[in-house]
Amino acid sequence: MTLFNQILEPSALARPSTEVAPALIGCTLVRQLPTGQFLRGTIVETEAYAPGDPAFHAYRRMTGRNQVVFGAAGRAYVYQIYGMYYCLNVVTDCEGIPSAVLIRAVQLECLPIGMETSRKQKLHRLAAGPGKLCRVLQIDRNLNGTVLELGQPLWIERRQQEVAIVQTTRIGLSQGVDLPWRWYVQDCPAVSKH
Repeated sequence: MTLFNQILEPSALARPSTEVAPALIGCTLVRQLPTGQFLRGTIVETEAYAPGDPAFHAYRRMTGRNQVVFGAAGRAYVYQIYGMYYCLNVVTDCEGIPSAVLIRAVQLECLPIGMETSRKQKLHRLAAGPGKLCRVLQIDRNLNGTVLELGQPLWIERRQQEVAIVQTTRIGLSQGVDLPWRWYVQDCPAVSKH
């Protein structure tokens, strides 16, 4: 018996974000905390960001903040919003082509050691949104640029079974709102918003 499922190699992510985003639904995001504890969650919601997309950080040009998304596929792109929340993206496509998938929500398998939850704060809602996800998995800018592979603090395992996926427009944006580049697991309580 192996401890981990089949790892999704970074090279498998070297495709356009609009192909990778729905393919990541049902995969497992794994976070190894500095304590050694492993946290696992099924990816239940994603959004794609691509060249020419006015909602994408790389829309205008490469900067110090967004340079990771211009690099090789299979790295984490972590940025901060509203001065307090972090968001985790997976870099996709070929080097030089800015492209990424935002992991909007995961369904956790268990709580981090030492974290308690009330009846109102259910396990399936703890990572139901990009900021919540990063808070509970302890993801911040220190993980920006991390290669998503076994032995690193973050990696992705392949989907083990088929899931029913809904495709819709992205949410929480002021530009590019008409693009149908959001995917989520149908009827899943861990999705940030149906």
